[in-house]
Amino acid sequence: MQKFIVEVILPRLEKRGFVLQQTIEKQRVVALIQKLHPQRTQFQLTRLGAKGDGGYLVPDCLEDITACFSPGVARVSLFEFDCLERGMKIFMADKSVDEPNWKVDKNRYSFEKKYIGCTNNETFMTLDNWFESSDLSNDTELLLQMDIEGGEYPALMNASDELMGRFKIMVIEFHRLKNLWNRGFFDVAETVFDKILQTHVCVHLHPNNFKGPKGSVYSLFGVDIPKVMEFTFLRKDVAEIKGYQTEFPHPYDFDNAARGHYPLPGDWYRTENES
Repeated sequence: MQKFIVEVILPRLEKRGFVLQQTIEKQRVVALIQKLHPQRTQFQLTRLGAKGDGGYLVPDCLEDITACFSPGVARVSLFEFDCLERGMKIFMADKSVDEPNWKVDKNRYSFEKKYIGCTNNETFMTLDNWFESSDLSNDTELLLQMDIEGGEYPALMNASDELMGRFKIMVIEFHRLKNLWNRGFFDVAETVFDKILQTHVCVHLHPNNFKGPKGSVYSLFGVDIPKVMEFTFLRKDVAEIKGYQTEFPHPYDFDNAARGHYPLPGDWYRTENES
């Protein structure tokens, strides 16, 4: 049977563009998910942006944040507008659009027509290079809101530890999470999440229901993984941990799309509060 699979089945699959591969061990996936269980702090969560796609929950400790860096503008900029209204300087970047889709005087924000990535050229720039070009002082508190369709992994892996520590709050939409079962992708994703968790704690999760209740989740070995999910992180030095978040969805959560509600799977949070 093994010989038949190797000599007959595998070549046929390869001709059709399929390759068999070994999945990562279940316990490693579960362990990573558990490290990302949202924690409760002294700050209540508030919502910035739209009641739908483009809106995110953040800890209500925004008063001393000087600037918001937002790579991945696309057609929705309501989150950035709310930050602007709170007195933050706004820095946006997106190669796919010519300018943000909002009616705001261009002198009130900065826009770079580039993608954020792991190098600097005519198309890409790194997070560090972007910050260095902003002329902000090194003692300012920052907010990062990132939605760059899978580019978050190389961009964050490349970012310096110093800059990561500058962001008091980070809101990041992580894509391709179904690939956590792929050994190569898992190693990259785990590295990125572990890098974030050195300085920050996860305080909120929200799955994107862009493909409806069934199409937005990938289930394997009894573990449900949203394909795309919004993560909110708070820097550890300002977070007083009070236990774990147990209420999902949060009252301020809204579905990204009108395609049927998809709740956060129970694998991703604690059902009982723990100290």
